[in-house]
Amino acid sequence: MTDTNEHSATRNRPGLVQRFMRDTELDTRLLGMLGALALIWVGFHVYGALSNGFGAFLTPRNLWNLSVQTASIGIMACGMVLVIITRHIDLSVGSVLGFCAVIMGITQVWFLPKLVGLEHWSIWIIACIVGMIAGTLVGAIHGWLIAYLSIPAFIVTLGGLLVWRGAAFLITRGETISPLDSTFKLLGGGPNGAVGATGSWIVGIIASIAVVALIIMGRARRRRFDFRLRPIWAEWFIGIISVGAVVGAVLLVNAYPWPTGIVRRYAAANDIEIPEGGLFISHGFAIPVLILLAVIVVMTVVMNRTRFGRYVYAIGGNPEAAALAGINTRWMTVKIFALMGFLTGLSAVVASARLGSATNALGTLDELYVIAAAVIGGTSLSGGVGTIYGAVLGAFVMQSLQTGMVLIGFDAAVQQVVVGGVLVLAVYLDNLYRRSSK
Repeated sequence: MTDTNEHSATRNRPGLVQRFMRDTELDTRLLGMLGALALIWVGFHVYGALSNGFGAFLTPRNLWNLSVQTASIGIMACGMVLVIITRHIDLSVGSVLGFCAVIMGITQVWFLPKLVGLEHWSIWIIACIVGMIAGTLVGAIHGWLIAYLSIPAFIVTLGGLLVWRGAAFLITRGETISPLDSTFKLLGGGPNGAVGATGSWIVGIIASIAVVALIIMGRARRRRFDFRLRPIWAEWFIGIISVGAVVGAVLLVNAYPWPTGIVRRYAAANDIEIPEGGLFISHGFAIPVLILLAVIVVMTVVMNRTRFGRYVYAIGGNPEAAALAGINTRWMTVKIFALMGFLTGLSAVVASARLGSATNALGTLDELYVIAAAVIGGTSLSGGVGTIYGAVLGAFVMQSLQTGMVLIGFDAAVQQVVVGGVLVLAVYLDNLYRRSSK
């Protein structure tokens, strides 16, 4: 009998992989998305190397541009997570982005130069504030219609998709608003819209210190509340991997130099002699990427450390129970959509600054990519489940697919087929995951 019990205990003992996952507490879905992203990157790089003799995907230039292109979608995806968690949907974000971009464009091109002068230092600040306020108000209107008039979010935001796109066209009469303020355009990236090698190392050092501090404070908090502690080796493993990822990102963005023509103009303007081997000036982290990182940090804290975040998950899990528990679900809905609008306005800053102009067509079909990013990142359409980092990883997956297909010369029609197929596949895999977890 004793031998039987010992054999049963040995058989039920978790294996090495299970113990590793339990001790490190790594999210299996996060690892799956990272694996899928790595597979996409390597696949496109190898395909390019085999077909053209040169793999262009895994290069500092392409990955730097990929991060900048992802910033706008990633910022909006952080807000879409909250909307979908609470069992709603927002189909209007692309049109609202175009509307906010137009509002900012006419503010800094038509009105402010007459009031404060052309290229005044305050123009870009006022324009950004106006755009984000416009987005917040639009989102609040959507939330009020949904919460207090009981109109389904699908209908409200589908109407918003048409209304705000039409409003942007009426304001500009179909014209492109340009040129935008030169300081404002730095928020879109480019050689001058980046912090350079030194600034990137400063960002990397701050991020590394923050990672170590979070691990230490998290362990102290667990001990204070008598929660299970991770083994010391697991804490070291997570810390080394996280800091290594930060250092790798800094090395990557610093490996992408300014174009030769821009370097020549910079050297001539600053009376710098260019050596025989050329002058290497690193881009460093682009400003849109730093904005996205700031949004990720703030939204993660909001979702995991505040009452607002707990209410969001409670409403998504069971709206009726949340209302009975005393949560003002209607007012929460207004605030969630207002936050979605604010982030859309911030995304409009990045998108219009990167384009260097404002047009009513800006943001077309962005709602597809934002919703797809949230769903691919693990946000459940049935509500109650979702993470900020998952949505941003989903945005990287979507943008990687699009960028890779452009590099290898896929037609636009094929790109749409692939993106749509990936979205359907992501929802199917999400359903499988939930059934298996139950």
